[in-house]
Amino acid sequence: MSEQLPISISVCNDLVQQFTKIRSVCNKLEAQFNFQTMTANWYGNEEAVLSVKLFIETASSFTIHKQAQAQSEIKHYSDDVFSYYNNSEKNQTLSCYIAITDSEFSMLNQQHKILAGLLHIKLQKVLNLVAKQLTLDTI
Repeated sequence: MSEQLPISISVCNDLVQQFTKIRSVCNKLEAQFNFQTMTANWYGNEEAVLSVKLFIETASSFTIHKQAQAQSEIKHYSDDVFSYYNNSEKNQTLSCYIAITDSEFSMLNQQHKILAGLLHIKLQKVLNLVAKQLTLDTI
């Protein structure tokens, strides 16, 4: 049985079907971001470890999730990123939804090789916005 890492990345099924390497890219990014946040001392208090769940969505699934959370206290980072705290979890969990915009989707369809770079930049930017919000060191 393996322990859940503080940062996890999930990808919607539509993106998995469209981009066959997206899961392996996200697995590598998950490991990298967990290491970087650990070295940036995000988890100094072992009694209250912050968990961040990153959900990568299509533009349409992003809108559906955003509407579903209309009653929650949502933090909007940009037009394509929002987050909220999941209070049902034992530890403090921040769920972040990130949309692959239509223009990004078009670029990825034309050039599959930019997938890893685009996701790295986009997810790192979101994690640094979270760090700023929570007064943690950026990665």
